[in-house]
Amino acid sequence: MPVLRKSIKNLLLTCLLIIGGTPFIAIADKGLSDSSAITQQELSKEFSVLVTPYLDTPESVSAEYAAHLERALKGANIWLEHQQFVILVDRNPNIQAAFLYLGSEKEGWSLLGVAPISSGLPGKFEHFLTPIGVFEHSLDNPDFRALGTKNELGFRGYGEKGMRVYDFGWIAAQRTWGKKEIGVLRLQMHATDPELAENLLGTPRSEGCIRIPATLNQYIDHYGVLDAQYDKAASQGSRFWVLAKNRTVTPFSGKYLVVIDTNQNSKPEWSKPLKKKANHQFIR
Repeated sequence: MPVLRKSIKNLLLTCLLIIGGTPFIAIADKGLSDSSAITQQELSKEFSVLVTPYLDTPESVSAEYAAHLERALKGANIWLEHQQFVILVDRNPNIQAAFLYLGSEKEGWSLLGVAPISSGLPGKFEHFLTPIGVFEHSLDNPDFRALGTKNELGFRGYGEKGMRVYDFGWIAAQRTWGKKEIGVLRLQMHATDPELAENLLGTPRSEGCIRIPATLNQYIDHYGVLDAQYDKAASQGSRFWVLAKNRTVTPFSGKYLVVIDTNQNSKPEWSKPLKKKANHQFIR
């Protein structure tokens, strides 16, 4: 929900959630599952079990996108010295995919899994192109959780109740209506309406934010994929209602979302979403 009036409404809603005591306000710095010994293989296996729809990418594609990831990080003067999660999104209309990598520049990159997304759909009023760049998931822009409510069109823009909304703050982005000038977008990554929109993942559909499958949202949430700053603050005594009670803490928490556009002019076979029966229970 990228436009200013919607974002202000969401910001006010977030404040009310923090103050008002909803079912999702839960302190999550106790009773966490500590999986410091969890392996890359286990993380990859759990992605394959949980996340649907998904993309079955060949190894050559994994290596190609790892190279894209490294170039984007270097272009932003970011050097990751220790292994951590990074989410790479290709907004290209023929790709529309999120790649979850674990690694570092020093140790290389391993692909844990790929899922379809929906980025900004050009041509409609108040629609932006999802911006390209490296975006930090920061405590300066607190996350919140979906209430599962419908808008005036009966659409649950953030997905089912409890889905986490990842907030990357106000970002310069190109408007796709009118004079197509540069404006500001509240860049978020979130689930979408399970009945009306999740089956459309893999094609541009959003107003500029990044829509992801609900099961990918659960995976990112459970393993603190983008929670490096939250984990650091929690270790120093801070409390965050938005962190799930049953989350698994790993040594790999990261904070970067990378968005690229590979400018491909045709849709490769591997980029077509595949579905499987979702297993909503984690293996560990």
